[in-house]
Amino acid sequence: MTLINHPATVAEVTELYLEYEAALCSNNLKIMDELFWNSADVVRFGLAENLYGTEEIRNFRNNRPSFQLQRQISHLQVITFGNDTASVTLEFKRIIDGVERSGRQSQMWYKFPQGWKVVSAHVSLID
Repeated sequence: MTLINHPATVAEVTELYLEYEAALCSNNLKIMDELFWNSADVVRFGLAENLYGTEEIRNFRNNRPSFQLQRQISHLQVITFGNDTASVTLEFKRIIDGVERSGRQSQMWYKFPQGWKVVSAHVSLID
């Protein structure tokens, strides 16, 4: 039977997600890269891009604007399934081109022998 939301696992993934959020808002490419699965199978769907594989994701991050990345997150929810699979969802507000925009994000995390990694991510804005 799969244990859902084991407190220690939820805490571990939440801490890692908050590390990712800090890296995202400060444009720390090294940390973001470390927290994503290094695989041709990792996927990131963004606001205007569909990225498949580590190299596409890394190339996108290296070439995106690196200013005004801060955002306020709300409704952060971490749900774990067993000790090796987790879903992270949240809503956010961010200033884009001088306008406050609302968005949402979801990530699937998996615990490999080398640690937790994002294996799939999706970010979208709400009109």
